[in-house]
Amino acid sequence: MFKHQQSAHCESGATSSLLSHNGLSLSEPMVFGLASALAFAYIPLVKISGMPLIAYRMPPRSIIKGVHKQLGLTMRYQTFRNPEQGMAELDRQLDQGRIVGLQTSVFWLPYFPDAMRFHFNAHNLLVYGRDGDDYLVSDPVFEDVVRCDAASLKKARFAKGALAAKGMMYYPTHVPQSFDLASASVKAIKKNHRTMTGAPLPVIGLRGIRHMGKCIIKLDRDANKRESYLPHYLSHIVRMQEEIGTGGAGFRFIYASFLKETAKALNNELLAEAAEMMAEAGDEWRQFALASSKMCKGRKDMNGNELAALLNNCADQEAKAWQLLKQYR
Repeated sequence: MFKHQQSAHCESGATSSLLSHNGLSLSEPMVFGLASALAFAYIPLVKISGMPLIAYRMPPRSIIKGVHKQLGLTMRYQTFRNPEQGMAELDRQLDQGRIVGLQTSVFWLPYFPDAMRFHFNAHNLLVYGRDGDDYLVSDPVFEDVVRCDAASLKKARFAKGALAAKGMMYYPTHVPQSFDLASASVKAIKKNHRTMTGAPLPVIGLRGIRHMGKCIIKLDRDANKRESYLPHYLSHIVRMQEEIGTGGAGFRFIYASFLKETAKALNNELLAEAAEMMAEAGDEWRQFALASSKMCKGRKDMNGNELAALLNNCADQEAKAWQLLKQYR
């Protein structure tokens, strides 16, 4: 029998529930960490609501596929050109008793409150059955299971725009019941270290965090954009950080929990110390979000240099954690 669990983030939560249902009990932080999912990217060429894409984790599907490769799962992934075929295949798998993961658009999911519905096409959820025209949904960000009518679910699966899912569905066909945590954690942490400290582009990883601070200073010095564009830009950054699937600070706390859980399981003091450092990085991100929100709302004078300094603090604190984790063997 399927058991719903509420999570901090949709993809890591959906993956944790899916694997647990199939016999491999992994917490959400463990899924996130083993997938090497922590990241930062500032991508102006990709737009979300007309603003640059700012990512605090690896791209959609990276968590699912990262755990798949790390643990030797056998997974089935499918996308569809035809929505009717996509819905028919979902029904076929449900009729066989499978729990199926879907990538969807938040905007078309009717059980989301209106204030939370916006055009974001990378929200993951699980479907565990049908009842008439309704699908039975385990959405990781909700406290309990929900229902979604077929027409709305089809729209959510096949919404157009950035990160369009094209009906993406996935489910495991083989799940190992155990794995070597010591070996898997070393590989996962080394890979994540490369992402955050060794990316060749200045918009990725720790360099990307500092780059975003420089962009804020540049906008603050432009008289025209300072009054009209900058407040919207900052509110977008905060929204991407705090509202879209836990965002920047939340992901740092999830990764810290992964390090702490692994440290306890392996009795490793280095990982325990790194966990504390990463949690402190999450606190720094919260300070940046708070200051940005106050400036957007006019409760504090706009100050690009101050915000850039706060972002540098975030990067500095994360750098300490990654420097320590570089020694993990």
